[in-house]
Amino acid sequence: MNLKQYLKIWVASMRYSIVRTMMFRFDFLVWLAVDFVWMMVNILLIEVIFSHVDNLAGWGKYEMLVLIGTAMIISRIFDFFFMGNLLELGGKIRLGEFDFTIIQPGNPLFMVSTRKVDLEGLPNAFVGLGVVIYSMGKLGLEPHVGQIFLYALMLICGILVHFGVLLTIASASFWIVSTEGTENGYFNLFQFSRLPRSAFKGVFNFLLVYFLPVVIISNLPARTLIDGINWIHMLWLTTATGLWFFFACSLFSYGSRRYTSASS
Repeated sequence: MNLKQYLKIWVASMRYSIVRTMMFRFDFLVWLAVDFVWMMVNILLIEVIFSHVDNLAGWGKYEMLVLIGTAMIISRIFDFFFMGNLLELGGKIRLGEFDFTIIQPGNPLFMVSTRKVDLEGLPNAFVGLGVVIYSMGKLGLEPHVGQIFLYALMLICGILVHFGVLLTIASASFWIVSTEGTENGYFNLFQFSRLPRSAFKGVFNFLLVYFLPVVIISNLPARTLIDGINWIHMLWLTTATGLWFFFACSLFSYGSRRYTSASS
């Protein structure tokens, strides 16, 4: 299959997902509202914290809001495109439904990760963007085109890190019965992306900043808007992204080659 054919499949999958979501509008609106309230709780928490302190690990109030807004954008775009698909991978492997993926003519990873989109995530990505723009206005920041472009590239890196970590967890289903508990750990792990990098010390600094780059995927883009372009940061983030994405794809490929149907 060529790139044009993959694009047609992806567009068709998106169209089907959107039509199906609109068939259950109330369910969509409820989950959209729940997600929005959760985002507002995070922002309210910042308001409460900064009513008592002047800075948090060296970050001011509106700098923290830039950070939180950035983390929101990354996570909601990832939710829209990939999260639901990857969370279903373990069940497909366990029940033998992965058979229908590997017999298709396209790349199995593409087929399994782009089967649908979750529309609930996308609108709140714009809420996160609004938080970033509002906070930048309060800080008096006027980023130039280069900063904005680099910020967008870093957001893509953040999405790919999310993809790599969750795909790694989901691919473990090729060897173990259930990854449900580990998948819950994924959600808890990426909550740290809303915290400043300077807040982490010792072993936590190594684990969450360097080994699992869940902190830098939001911190480095936010710092690009606040402090300007830092090419070392860009190199750091792209290297971490490449390593995790390559490892996750390799693990999935190896597992899919070992896969034997679990269906009856």
